[in-house]
Amino acid sequence: MAPERESPAWLTHYDPAELLDALSTGIVLLDGQLCAIYANVAAQDLLAFSLNQARGRPFTDFLHEANGLPAILRRALQTGEAFADRELTIRTIGVPGVGALLDVHDPPLPGSPPGHSLALELAHAAQRHRISRENDLLARLDGSRLMVRQLAHEIKNPLGGLRGAAQLLERELQDGNLKEYTTVIIREADRLAALVDSMNGPTRVPNKETINVHEVCEHVYHLLRAEAPPGVAIERDYDPSLPNTRLDRHQMIQALLNVARNALQAVGERGRIVLRTRVLTNVSIGTARHRLVASVQVEDDGPGVPEHLRASIFYPLVTGRSNGTGLGLAVAQDLVTRHGGIIEFESEPGRTVFTLLLPIEETA
Repeated sequence: MAPERESPAWLTHYDPAELLDALSTGIVLLDGQLCAIYANVAAQDLLAFSLNQARGRPFTDFLHEANGLPAILRRALQTGEAFADRELTIRTIGVPGVGALLDVHDPPLPGSPPGHSLALELAHAAQRHRISRENDLLARLDGSRLMVRQLAHEIKNPLGGLRGAAQLLERELQDGNLKEYTTVIIREADRLAALVDSMNGPTRVPNKETINVHEVCEHVYHLLRAEAPPGVAIERDYDPSLPNTRLDRHQMIQALLNVARNALQAVGERGRIVLRTRVLTNVSIGTARHRLVASVQVEDDGPGVPEHLRASIFYPLVTGRSNGTGLGLAVAQDLVTRHGGIIEFESEPGRTVFTLLLPIEETA
């Protein structure tokens, strides 16, 4: 028989509840009536309730929407069998409008017979889901850039020939009235060439300088106010603790302005747009993890992004408007990724939020 292992001496100084509170995974203990006995700090954050509120009350009292979780819990309680469900959307009474995307696991409690108690293990699935989505987006953007540059090259060559032929023809025309048509040809060729250049995106490396992101936000805020109809309110919600970082000021203004103008077009003649900044810690962007990240959000109360556009909204020439070019968000994403960041979005009717995540480079 193997000898019993003794617990390390230092471990005896800790209260088990303190150890559970130190976990980033949520732990909830339920009794035979599915009432909460205990919930660690992570679980209370995920489910938006306090332990004092929850203790002794049915767990389902705190769930506004749980996609069948209560029935699963009752079955697990009766049979004693463990279950696991990935990416389950749970809406709590505390925050009814916001769904928490969770991985839920019910491991059996050692020595506990069926019908007596349950242990719930909750982990936020949104972070894993976001990282996977970002990696896929970054990989697709690389392929999209290459395709667009090749296409632009094929278009610009005949455009140059077309413009040159129109100029030669204009010199030969004796009738001044006919020159109106060659002027239209030249002007439209120039417009298409400019469109192709914007599809290519900026070619220069970001010229970074130490600035505060709020300088960029304020510049865009004043431009939006000048462009917005009288019925559109432009609001600011800035985090004053946001530190300085190194950015290309002009490129960031262009990126944020493209996103903000999209919001302006979405709300139409009446609506509300909010420019919001926050500091985030320990954020993964693609495969890189950053200690500090600036979050710059543009929120609007428009109709939302159409479902069929959500997977491709950052690709060139993708637009939901009949008169749109589909380049604004593509260029914005390209500018932000050149700074090691990314643009994400979440959207539902009445609330769309585009978030620019920008790594904060430590300045001396």
